[in-house]
Amino acid sequence: MTTTIEPQLVHRAAQGDRAATATLLADIRPGLVRYCRARLGRVGGAYTTADDVAQEICLAVLRALPRYREQGVPFSAFVYAIAGHKVADAQRAAVRAASVTTTEPPPETADSEPGPEQRAVATDLARRLSDLLDQLPETQREIVVLRVAVGLPAEEVGAIVGMSAAAVRVAQSRALARLRTLAGDTLGEVAA
Repeated sequence: MTTTIEPQLVHRAAQGDRAATATLLADIRPGLVRYCRARLGRVGGAYTTADDVAQEICLAVLRALPRYREQGVPFSAFVYAIAGHKVADAQRAAVRAASVTTTEPPPETADSEPGPEQRAVATDLARRLSDLLDQLPETQREIVVLRVAVGLPAEEVGAIVGMSAAAVRVAQSRALARLRTLAGDTLGEVAA
């Protein structure tokens, strides 16, 4: 579960305190990695792209931090607004890159990574989960990712999406019920 970032820590980091900045980035990075992995999924069986985007978000937060001003909403709203833009950029880049094919020579040594079958099963499951999430309205999808994958409390998610904590809980419940209906037995199938 993600802990709420202390306003004093954010203030000190925004003022240029290096130790506070390092602590702040260490506090927000795990949630950003979960967010990116939930939104971007695996590419080729790995989370490399999602992890790279999480790192880009950390750098963007670091660059924007000196301009950050407390505006009565949690710091996470500032962070996940940046994250939403970076993830959208990565999704657009992935669509453009999908049309480009590369011809790399085969590796000369055995790979210790999961084999093609394990990657295919994991990729298929991630694709099916992503497809299910894509069937939700944008706000519900964002709520599910922020609450379930990232672990933010309803109050912080409400500040991010512009809803009350109670409305976030209701929307999350409806979104999860919708996902259960949409999923049916399809996620339990064995890939042929």
